[in-house]
Amino acid sequence: MSDAGATPLFVRRAALFLRSGPFLTVLVVAAVWIVAGLTMAGFGSYGHLRYMLELAAVIGLVAAGQTLVVIGGGIDLSVGAIVTVSAVGVPLLPWDADASGVAAVLAILAGATGIGLLNGLGVAFLRVHPMIMTLAMATFLQGVLIIVAGGSAVSMHNPLVAWLGEARPWGVPAGIVLWVVVSLLTLLILHATPFGARIFALGANPLATSLSGVDVRVTTMAIFAASGLTAGLAGVLMLGMNGQGYVGIGDPYVLASIAAVVLGGTSILGGSGTYAGSIPGSALLVTITALITVVNASPGWRSILFGSLILGLLLLSGRESRRR
Repeated sequence: MSDAGATPLFVRRAALFLRSGPFLTVLVVAAVWIVAGLTMAGFGSYGHLRYMLELAAVIGLVAAGQTLVVIGGGIDLSVGAIVTVSAVGVPLLPWDADASGVAAVLAILAGATGIGLLNGLGVAFLRVHPMIMTLAMATFLQGVLIIVAGGSAVSMHNPLVAWLGEARPWGVPAGIVLWVVVSLLTLLILHATPFGARIFALGANPLATSLSGVDVRVTTMAIFAASGLTAGLAGVLMLGMNGQGYVGIGDPYVLASIAAVVLGGTSILGGSGTYAGSIPGSALLVTITALITVVNASPGWRSILFGSLILGLLLLSGRESRRR
């Protein structure tokens, strides 16, 4: 093929990339960081940006599983409760015989995955709408947490969790390293495996996917189980960063994870999108929250501004419903 024939294709692909949701979100994050760094003292310092990335890692972990669920045509409103279960559950497990703390963490992650699997079972076999199923699960878990933990914070005494929250391998916070690993695995699953193709097909047209021979029930259970696992990882990381867990610690991550997914260009209707957009979407949400905090907005205004952002994103994504 001649260069003349190849150039138009390259230009079209470049133009498509420049208009993509992930790239535009990265540009917005970079622009906000540059402007804020130039106008606000200390905002652009390495320490502050590293801290924001640590906070973004928690949202990004939750958004990893949420992205799979949304692309598959569902939504998971139980992720906040799963984050809380993980953050509160690790300190409560009486696994003193394991000095490393690995057994308690693995048990909690298995439990979080199991909760996600129960969500998938309800959606796949009982045909309960994902929003109703996961909301009911979140309500049930909140009740259990109140009974078990009450209203007091639970202190953490787990070496592995403490390392995850405090260690700096290669000078990078361990939480960010964990986020990078999960991000690579999520992108690999979505875009380089047959299972990823089945997720996109499920979100685009469940009936056609079923008729083509794909086990829709297994795929549905798998994506909800993955969402439970990544929310569990986020809860463990949050516990390590805070040093304690308490009821409600995961509540902000329900809307934050959905906003990160939508902001990154994933269709709330399912069938299209990528976790590559949820990554900068998580960073942008943390950045906006930091800016609201810097200008000393009251808690009420913080909620109003953050909620308005999410509503605006959902309204923008709603345009796709008229094209499908």
